[in-house]
Amino acid sequence: MMATVYVGFTLDIVHAGHVTILNKASSLGDVTLGVITDEALSNHKSLPIVDFATRKRIAKGLRGVKTVINQNEWSYVPTILNLKPTYFVHGDDWISSDPHLRDEVVEALESYGGKLIETKHEENVLSASDRYLRSLQMTSGLRLASLRRLINSNSIVRFIEAHNPMSALIAETLIAQRGQQRVSFHGFWSSSLTDSTSMGLPDIEVLDFSRRINNINSIFDVTTKPLIYDADTGGLEEHLAINITTLQRIGVSALIIEDKTGLKKNSLLGNEVKQSQDTIDGFTRKISKAVEAKIDPNFMVIARIESLILEAGMGDAIERANAYVDAGADGIMIHSRKTEPDEIFEFSNQFSQRYPNIPLICVPTSYNSVTEKQLSESGFNVVIYANQLLRSAYPAMYNAAKSILENGRAYEIDQDLMSIKQILDLIPGTK
Repeated sequence: MMATVYVGFTLDIVHAGHVTILNKASSLGDVTLGVITDEALSNHKSLPIVDFATRKRIAKGLRGVKTVINQNEWSYVPTILNLKPTYFVHGDDWISSDPHLRDEVVEALESYGGKLIETKHEENVLSASDRYLRSLQMTSGLRLASLRRLINSNSIVRFIEAHNPMSALIAETLIAQRGQQRVSFHGFWSSSLTDSTSMGLPDIEVLDFSRRINNINSIFDVTTKPLIYDADTGGLEEHLAINITTLQRIGVSALIIEDKTGLKKNSLLGNEVKQSQDTIDGFTRKISKAVEAKIDPNFMVIARIESLILEAGMGDAIERANAYVDAGADGIMIHSRKTEPDEIFEFSNQFSQRYPNIPLICVPTSYNSVTEKQLSESGFNVVIYANQLLRSAYPAMYNAAKSILENGRAYEIDQDLMSIKQILDLIPGTK
């Protein structure tokens, strides 16, 4: 009986390192190749350039491969424990790049007597392929299209606000352990609130479009993940169409327009301040104009419903959702300022029954105890953490400045600061 061998690949680019591993694997026995799914990859790092179906077809054509399967987790462990191969083959680069993952694999293999075989890391080959992939991911067309792919391949997609390149780099590179799963942010939210606040300006659409675009371009210079643009009310229809052209050209994946009129005030203020909602006919016309301005079919126009914010009732929210979808909206965002998620769950249950294929977006700022699992089970496709990075940054800066004033030195606050080394490691090209 032939020995069984397992190998797990991304296969975004097929390079000499893959050939080396497969040659070694096929010399040991019958090779099963697991192709890591889009969902597993996007929860660990960036979405791959090549879609999963294509990568799987490539895998089936590789010499020495007997069987091709889906690897549904970034970790190889669940697949190894399921298949129990005689050997698992991997490049030795993970000794330095991901020792935790390697340790998990070694433990899993030892649990039943399997063996790890490592091939020599081909530094030049892998570095060149990584640089090439990153350059492709940063191009406007691929970045723009990635949001729809993420929605189609994930149970829920998580975005977080990025008000400058530094906050975007944190969101781009951070990976956390959630139980047995490694998770990361899928993309960025360009918030009008945090953009305005970071400039010391009120959240009333006073920050002009060109300044926000300059900030997005700066973020795109150092990141690869998609961005959703907070367009507030969208402004004049004529201006909106031109702005949508610009957003598509630079690689923004979607914009969200809210159905309010007049001087924009922050929604979480609710009826504490004077806010007026557009008529259904008026806002559907704006949605239609926005959809007409689309050049790239992957670009998404998302309609934001303020009915629950302004206490207009669930019936009004559902009526508007129906009208906005009919007008061509690619997705619906429902907003709420309640501290419990009951009303957004009621909305999502009604909406998802009628429109199972229309993405539904939420922003759990006030109802922040709700989990992503609960949101996904209720029918939501995208969750946006809309202001947490900015809100965490300013108290930290305030406390640092206060400590220096109180103590006449920086020593006391130093333990709470990011180290200079961490700063240097975070910024690409510093070393």
